[in-house]
Amino acid sequence: MPETRLDTARIRAARREIDPVFLDTPLYRCEALEPCLGCAVSIKLETANPIRSFKARGTELVASRLADSASRAVVCASAGNLGQALAWSGRRRGLDVTVVASRFATRVKLDRIRALGAKLELVDGDHETARERAAAIARYDRIRLVEDSLDIETCEGAATIGLELVDTAPSFDAVLIALGGGALATGVGHVVKALVPGAEVICVQPLGAPALTLSWRQRRVVTTDSADTIADGVAGRHPIPAVLDDLLLVADDAVLVREESIVAGMRLLLNHAGLVVEPSAALGIAAILEDPDRFAGRHVVTIVCGSNVDVDAYHRWVSAAPR
Repeated sequence: MPETRLDTARIRAARREIDPVFLDTPLYRCEALEPCLGCAVSIKLETANPIRSFKARGTELVASRLADSASRAVVCASAGNLGQALAWSGRRRGLDVTVVASRFATRVKLDRIRALGAKLELVDGDHETARERAAAIARYDRIRLVEDSLDIETCEGAATIGLELVDTAPSFDAVLIALGGGALATGVGHVVKALVPGAEVICVQPLGAPALTLSWRQRRVVTTDSADTIADGVAGRHPIPAVLDDLLLVADDAVLVREESIVAGMRLLLNHAGLVVEPSAALGIAAILEDPDRFAGRHVVTIVCGSNVDVDAYHRWVSAAPR
């Protein structure tokens, strides 16, 4: 395959730097979902860990390498899950962690960042505003800035999910990956294309936050003025050029799904798999719901990437009558 920024040997070695509590997450065939979806579905469950998302696979690499350096301080911008992950990994290694987030981010995520001991700075505006502020702090204080999806550790940490997938799963035809900043998609996509080149890598993004999907389709960076989706974890507006370059090499397709399909996916995961998930984690199921003929009779893997969700909002979404 053409070379991305990622390296399969480094990804295998990365497993030694990641706390085992984040590795070898459950992967199982969920037969209860199959009558609703018309295809065989396996779930890679990235919520069964202390921060309930896949992000710590990357922050473990960042923090372990910082712990061996002269710098003991780090800052990131986060919609919530990266901040929790960096706070957890940093606390374990005695690092000084600052997280910048929108004051409109999911409250449970912000509360958990504080509980994990990180300094939390809130900004008006969205995640792009938080990214600008985090970069300014890093320049002023001369500390490490962690940029999700740009920093190779975040991509290669996520890529360890791909290793577990191809080493554990029986043959599969496609993997459906939530697309936000791109670390998960480029990481898992790199491994799948390197080791199971016949499997499709399909990225899924909300119709209300389409920037990276539009960029993939047009083969150039496309920014958007706003993002309007309940899937806050993937609501970026400014794709990173280097990430797009990697995505163009590993993704077979990038699709957009409607909000009602995301909610329907969350409802199916609750009712048929017993899983409470955040909207970003239901994007793969939403993609199957919107194009069932594409997946009929195939074996599809979907990565359930997070379960940090506001309880009141979750109940409103899943209890609403299906349209």
